[in-house]
Amino acid sequence: MRHPPPITQSAATMTDLALLNDLFFHRTGLDQARTQSIVNNTLQGLDDGELFLEYVQAESLSWDDGRLRNASFNTEQGFGLRGVLGEAVSYAHATTLDEAAIKRAAETVRAVNFGQASAKAVEMPFGTNAALYADLNPLNEQPFEQKIALLQQIDAYVRGKDPRVKQVSVALSGSWQAVQILRAGGAVAGDIRPLVRLNISVVVEQNGRMETGSYGAGGRTSYGLYLSEDQWQMQANEALRQALTNLESIPAPAGEMQVLVGPGWPGVLLHEAVGHGLEGDFNRKKTSAFAGLLGQQVAAKGVTVVDNGTLPDRRGSLSIDDEGTPTENTVLIEDGILKGYMQDRLNARLMGMRPTGNGRREGYAHTPMPRMTNTYMLAGSEDPQEMLRGMKNGLYAVNFGGGQVDITSGKFVFSASEAYLVEDGKIKAPVKGATLIGNGPEVLKLVRAIGNDLQLDKGVGTCGKGGQSVPAGVGQPSLLIEKMTVGGTQV
Repeated sequence: MRHPPPITQSAATMTDLALLNDLFFHRTGLDQARTQSIVNNTLQGLDDGELFLEYVQAESLSWDDGRLRNASFNTEQGFGLRGVLGEAVSYAHATTLDEAAIKRAAETVRAVNFGQASAKAVEMPFGTNAALYADLNPLNEQPFEQKIALLQQIDAYVRGKDPRVKQVSVALSGSWQAVQILRAGGAVAGDIRPLVRLNISVVVEQNGRMETGSYGAGGRTSYGLYLSEDQWQMQANEALRQALTNLESIPAPAGEMQVLVGPGWPGVLLHEAVGHGLEGDFNRKKTSAFAGLLGQQVAAKGVTVVDNGTLPDRRGSLSIDDEGTPTENTVLIEDGILKGYMQDRLNARLMGMRPTGNGRREGYAHTPMPRMTNTYMLAGSEDPQEMLRGMKNGLYAVNFGGGQVDITSGKFVFSASEAYLVEDGKIKAPVKGATLIGNGPEVLKLVRAIGNDLQLDKGVGTCGKGGQSVPAGVGQPSLLIEKMTVGGTQV
């Protein structure tokens, strides 16, 4: 098995619970023992549930059209109390962290007529993962004035690179999230989650034609990396390169053809077309194209897909998920064989499986559901240049924009924001308006070569599901797909 092991340490180092206890109890005046008693009484006789406490600081700055357009900073806190029996879920939440509010929430949760339990409750796992981020808070690192000066500097740098630059947009954002989870019986888990991101977009104009390019990067780390000159200049140069390349693009052809998909961010296609279909809830309800296929060949030989929430600094990584389960490296597909699903506690219990650390929620006002963390395909052994040289005619898709997928059928449509024609093994003109159309499970079976150049994305992914958004990571090596339908604009 080629996947790396999860990062583990002793439970004592999971997260600095003293810091979290101070934040959620000492500063708010909540009595921890009395709060735990409320949780115990509320969840008595139920299959599952928890009290989820959250505190978030977040800031966002944007520079556009040569001036600061937005600067915001907000602090938010709250709790959510959930009770689960069978498939039934009762949930109450509030922004006030005090005993009276939690008692009112408890009354709401217990007022639901749950019916009868249908499965044995999942035991609360004790944490074995390392605390990935300790008490790092990127918002406290640089003064506000320094961040504004950086945005202005980036704008001037890009405009000075090429006279065709007409517009520069720069966005810098950061957040610091602390969570603590209390479960019946006294099990407590917590996590601290920093997150930063820098995005640069460029508009260029030549002979009346305008095109755009963009580059974003980020992760669960400090601002330091992204405020360094080497980093932001690399991002600015790449955004400008994409925009200038698009100026030379021609209308994309349409039809069925070979497609070489580049490494890194193009893994978003894997995330959407395959990843969501491997989440536990869709498979328990049999609404996924992968339902009932465990142990069967669902992809070409050599295709191995994992969801790994333990990678340090990655956008989708967590020490624990939002139910208190340690994240792990979950093998979903191995050498083409379907091996498992991503599970939260509820769906794992009802399916007779174990949680995999994929119970995630947008915040305290939302219930958890099975979600991806960092989902990617492992590297193969092929040289990407040899893969390219082996193509007769086709499309080389380097970067992707938006897309849509139907979980039940697996059908997807994705737009390629940067793509090139390939003729006789050589990259030719860039094309504009190319879309990739296909069926996720079918495309997995059409993979003919897997590159040795696995890359993870640069840290910009946000995953939407059920009205909730969470940070996520994607990745893959170069993939040669035997045939895909390409929708184009060429007439």
